[in-house]
Amino acid sequence: MADFHEFYPLRRHNTFGFDARARFAVHVRSEADLVEALADPRANGLPLVVLGGGSNVVLTRDLDALVLLMEIQGYQVEDADDAWLVTAGAGENWNALVNRTIADSMPGLENLALIPGTAGAAPIQNIGAYGVELRDRFEGVRAYDRHAGVFVWLDQRACGFGYRDSLFKQAGAGRYIITAVTLRLPKAWQPVLSYGELARELTGKFALDAATVRDAVVAIRTRKLPDPAQIGNAGSFFKNPLVSAAQRDTLLQANSDLVSYPQPDGSYKLAAGWLIDRCGFKGVNDGPVGVYGKQALVLVHHGGGTGAMLLALANRIADSVEARFGVRIEPEPVVL
Repeated sequence: MADFHEFYPLRRHNTFGFDARARFAVHVRSEADLVEALADPRANGLPLVVLGGGSNVVLTRDLDALVLLMEIQGYQVEDADDAWLVTAGAGENWNALVNRTIADSMPGLENLALIPGTAGAAPIQNIGAYGVELRDRFEGVRAYDRHAGVFVWLDQRACGFGYRDSLFKQAGAGRYIITAVTLRLPKAWQPVLSYGELARELTGKFALDAATVRDAVVAIRTRKLPDPAQIGNAGSFFKNPLVSAAQRDTLLQANSDLVSYPQPDGSYKLAAGWLIDRCGFKGVNDGPVGVYGKQALVLVHHGGGTGAMLLALANRIADSVEARFGVRIEPEPVVL
């Protein structure tokens, strides 16, 4: 039976380490726990919040809500003709899942190594790194449809993936609760080395396998990103903004070292970290919150601060970038 915990502390459930409490919290370790929690009369009228690893949220205050702490485990593999279909429980640690698939000789997730969080959260954000997005390795999810009161299967098309976006952040927000994720890992594997920094890290390595690529990704991320266990953070805080080719050309004329990446539709993705750095925010602290000294894209919490303080700093940064470059950068994490 699902146990309700009243005024539950959430500090350990968000990687920024902000102090906040939930009106009620439930550890969801099975689909039965989920259904029971939603049917409990104590949940009536309360907003619903689902937390996995808490690596993509900013808690700004106590939550007068029912918080579901998603902890469903599980790992199954189906051998299809051209791919392995790997199904993981929504509460599985994402990086552990990446490492397990590589150890089991099923490559494909190596570029997504060391991204914090859980498997169930990965489709919501359509996580991506070093030239690969989750949708590139995605088959579908099993989710509970709160409107219909049944479990459903949603394939890639139904999930409406975009850049750091999905159905679960748009029309399906609050409707679907993911309980399992199925990934499609092609047997005809080729390393994805389109990201320049990753290609440079692998220079001189000729017999590439998934573990070697994974190790290179881990090395890069470790150099650039702080460990949440040491410094509160949620990884990259801002999305890389998309601009038209004309806008990119205009910016390039005034900034010859502008960092940008062409997209399939003819637009360009700008490096938000570069924009923030040029505005002088790298390494800047504002009391207990600040910008990481090694990577301007990362906001950090040194302890004793609040989510409201962090958001105030984030808005200052976004305003400065917009004033200088005419581009508005948006946060990746969900603000609660």
